[in-house]
Amino acid sequence: MINSIQRLESLNFFEQVDSSIVSRDMSYLRQQAKQNIKKYIDERLPEEYEKCLVGLTSILKEAWNAASSTEDKREKIQALSLVKECYEMKLELLKSATVVDDAIRFVSDRANMKLKSFSSGSSNKSQKANGSRLRL
Repeated sequence: MINSIQRLESLNFFEQVDSSIVSRDMSYLRQQAKQNIKKYIDERLPEEYEKCLVGLTSILKEAWNAASSTEDKREKIQALSLVKECYEMKLELLKSATVVDDAIRFVSDRANMKLKSFSSGSSNKSQKANGSRLRL
C-alpha cells in the first residue's frame, strides 16, 4: 500500500487529481489500517501468543527428556542450554502478556466507547423527536 502511494507520488499523480479525492482515499486507507490492526489484536495476537507458549512447553519437555536420557555430557549440556533458553523465552512472553492484555483491552474499550457514543447519539435524537411530538 505504501509502495503504491510512493509510486503515485513519484509520477506526480496527486497533482493531477482533486485533493478531496486524495483526502477521501487516504482517510479510507487509514480506516482500513485501523481495522486491520484491531483484527490482528483481537484475533491473531492471542492465538499466536498461545501457540508460542504451547510450542515452548513442548520443546522444554523434549529437551528435558533428552537431557535425562543421554549419558553424553556434550548432549546433556546442549539440551540443558536449550531448556534454559526456552525458560528465558517463556519468561519474556509471560512478561509481555500484560502488553497483549492492555492492547486487547484498549481496542475493546475504544469499540465500546464508539458504540456508546453512537447509541447515546441515537437515543438523544429519538428523545428530541419524542419531545417535539409531545409539544405538538
